[in-house]
Amino acid sequence: MSGDQVHNDSQIDTGSRVNDSHRHRDKHKDKEHKHKDHKKDKEREKSKHSNSEHKDFSEKKHRDKDKLKHKDGSSEKHKHKDKEKRKEFKVKSPSQEDKVKKEKENGFSSPPRIKAEPDSDDYCFSPKHEKSLKRERDDDDTEFKPKKIKTEDEKKAKKRKQEDEDIKPKKKTKDKDKKEGAADGKKKGKKEPEEKWKWWEEERYTDGVKWKFLEHKGPVFAPPYEPLPGNVKFYYDGKTMKLSSQAEEVATFFAKMLDHEYTTKDIFRKNFFKDWRKEMTPEEKSIITDLNKCNFTEMHEYFKAQSEAKKQMTKEEKQQIKEENERILQEYGYCVMDNHKERIANFRIEPPGLFRGRGDHPKMGMLKRRIRPEDIIINCSKDSKVPKPPPGTKWKEVRHDNKVTWLVSWTENIQGSIKYIMLNPSSRIKGEKDWQKYETARRLKKCVDRIRNQYREDWKSKEMKIRQRAVALYFIDKLALRAGNEKEEGETADTVGCCSLRVEHIKLHPELDGQEFMVEFDFLGKDSIRYYNKVPVEKRVFKNLQLFMENKQPEDDLFDRLNTSILNKHLQELMDGLTAKVFRTYNASITLQQQLKELTTPDENIPAKILSYNRANRAVAILCNHQRAPPKTFEKSMQNLQSKNALCTPGGSGSVQLKRPLTSQPVLLQKKKKSVTE
Repeated sequence: MSGDQVHNDSQIDTGSRVNDSHRHRDKHKDKEHKHKDHKKDKEREKSKHSNSEHKDFSEKKHRDKDKLKHKDGSSEKHKHKDKEKRKEFKVKSPSQEDKVKKEKENGFSSPPRIKAEPDSDDYCFSPKHEKSLKRERDDDDTEFKPKKIKTEDEKKAKKRKQEDEDIKPKKKTKDKDKKEGAADGKKKGKKEPEEKWKWWEEERYTDGVKWKFLEHKGPVFAPPYEPLPGNVKFYYDGKTMKLSSQAEEVATFFAKMLDHEYTTKDIFRKNFFKDWRKEMTPEEKSIITDLNKCNFTEMHEYFKAQSEAKKQMTKEEKQQIKEENERILQEYGYCVMDNHKERIANFRIEPPGLFRGRGDHPKMGMLKRRIRPEDIIINCSKDSKVPKPPPGTKWKEVRHDNKVTWLVSWTENIQGSIKYIMLNPSSRIKGEKDWQKYETARRLKKCVDRIRNQYREDWKSKEMKIRQRAVALYFIDKLALRAGNEKEEGETADTVGCCSLRVEHIKLHPELDGQEFMVEFDFLGKDSIRYYNKVPVEKRVFKNLQLFMENKQPEDDLFDRLNTSILNKHLQELMDGLTAKVFRTYNASITLQQQLKELTTPDENIPAKILSYNRANRAVAILCNHQRAPPKTFEKSMQNLQSKNALCTPGGSGSVQLKRPLTSQPVLLQKKKKSVTE
């Protein structure tokens, strides 16, 4: 076929289509706009395809074109038509241009022609035409509203759209994976929260078994003693004296405590000097015979300077120490119990020093000796890796007892008591113990009224032993007193509980502060914490106390026919697992619950609820006599407060009236200080 012939055919074809379009203009007026919008929609969707899809599509297009060339050479016709139309757009006026545009659309875009010409899709996707359509799309962007046309092209478009949607999520998921990977990388830099062991959802062991597998690294021993530098001297009777390493170490324990009130107590000084002499060489013993002639001042100043230097450490030095402590914690501070990582509470062995005790303990000032590997008993499972002792040493014993909860034990030299390394309070073993304690308290709630009625009846018993037991149980229930265990005289501080109260610890007042039958308690409880309380009691209890105190000396026992064993045996008969301690747990819990009900309302904000909780907790602390022992700086702090109060009291010595605004207060305080010094 010649080129002229093709050109003529294209002109005839074009002419016939123009005439056709004039006939059907009114008929297809609405459809042409729809298809124009639809064509734009197709182009927008096609532009979303990836490069690879475009490549595949273009290859398909060329294959289809080659096939069509053999049939009727329609691709060449389209090329000539496209060129002619571009020329006509350039030559004709705007009105004519619109006219031709409509003709073109009617000639190429009517639905019947799309069905007849399958290559129109390929034509629409040609790169040149795509650019021109993009420009048209940009110009008409504001008026663009896609409308649906039910044609075969719409089905194809839907198919492509579905393919696009299938591809897009994959890309998104890849991006999401990258972001998650980056986030994971950041999280890995930080510590990931470990999954908590929900031991309460598992079955508990029977027959007293506490664990089936236990592995740990053993204890961390105190660092060895570092001798004092040569410029720090010890003086005896005004002369310098070089001490042996062991004697010097014990002397430093005393020197560190020079500013503490303990070193002024006779019992403390006597016990220290006695144990110190045991560590001296025979030559040192012959010279040092009087503690009052010893001068530890330079030693004390040296340790004080060291303490100040620690406070002045740089941030980097503090961080280095913190990192080292964290490393030790990660290595020794955890154990593996039944395939779960558990935190150990006190994995460090206490360093040597001087025993202080609580209150006026008879053994205060005695030397707590250094604990060595030869004193240590290790407990772990048979199939675990046994902890290694420090080089050149060995353990006292290695046990595999799964009916105990301790990991390490040793016997201390002051009171001969056994010390343990146990698990953290958040561990399964500690949690189970607390759980059992509170469950027993729950059971007590169900029968507490019956028990109370029982001991009230026993107040009238003809047997003195039963009366004493009933009154003691009343105090344990009402005042949350501890039972009190028997102790050897001279071995521990003079602390007492309910069963070990003496006549000197209570005073009876038929009437006091407008109330009848008042009992005044004053004694040292656990840890030498003073218990002082005035409480009204029932008339029958008051009369029984008078009876118990008859013909007794102040140092005699109040309940002379009762001890903790007798009391707990009776409590076991009342309820299985009941002890004096369970009453204390029950009363503390019920007090907290009642206080929270009274003090809180549901519509309160969080800070108000926290305040109410603290107030409720304070009520429990008062009931249980939970007090802090005064710190060593307590007296000094009180003196400072008293001096400030004296300065601020109106009309007091050195006081200044505040007549100016609060902003000038620091200046007035400076004046006050000056007046005091003058």
